[in-house]
Amino acid sequence: MLRDLIGKTAIVTGASKGIGKATVMEFASLGVTVIAVSRNVEQLKNINTDGPHTAGQVHPIQGDVSNYEDVKKITQFALSLSGKIDILINNAGLIEPISKLADSSPEEWANVADVNYKGVYFCIRSVLPTMLGVGEGVIVNVSTGAATSPREGWSHYCSSKAGALMLTKMVHHEYAKSGVRAVGLSPGTVDTDMQVSIRKSGLNPISKLPANVHTPVSVPAKIIAWLCTTDAKEFDGDDVSLKDPVIQKRAGLR
Repeated sequence: MLRDLIGKTAIVTGASKGIGKATVMEFASLGVTVIAVSRNVEQLKNINTDGPHTAGQVHPIQGDVSNYEDVKKITQFALSLSGKIDILINNAGLIEPISKLADSSPEEWANVADVNYKGVYFCIRSVLPTMLGVGEGVIVNVSTGAATSPREGWSHYCSSKAGALMLTKMVHHEYAKSGVRAVGLSPGTVDTDMQVSIRKSGLNPISKLPANVHTPVSVPAKIIAWLCTTDAKEFDGDDVSLKDPVIQKRAGLR
């Protein structure tokens, strides 16, 4: 099933670390041409040599998904490389600063919403015309259980992720019949820098979890790759959970 991905072109946002970087490496190992997007140009410098399969497969580009002009440049960069965009992985996301509503900074709260919600919309909006033009494409939005369950101190994160979840459903509702697929993945707690920030906050039960219980980044990366195959088509429009044993088995992890 993963052979479906050979020769595809994918844009991965938030690609310099964590789930994003692991997804870049997974795609490259499967023969996918990957446009790796991050605001952090320093962390992108070595991404095309960080894995055994990345040489010639990974093309880093600096960009801020909350800036639509940047997003358009990313789309044009991808098209200039291969003439197509088969896959979009909306992974870029923020959770800091963590604070209760009454203590929150309006500017910082809005910045999180801009990346987590507007950034997802901007990327979808930018690639949709290309996907619709060829009658196919896959959009995977990295989601969270916090999109449907409030967590103390996470008002910006929960709210913006709830909006992004609805964008997954809207793409499916409006464009499934036109060949464009959309699905969300809630990975649960994953061993990333975000979890370090959450632990430091001490504000809700998630912050109390020990570091050794978090899922390695390679696991959501493998599930994301599988979601981009036709084998996962029945889950289009849904937000699937990494913890679901059915999903793990279908993705070849069991």
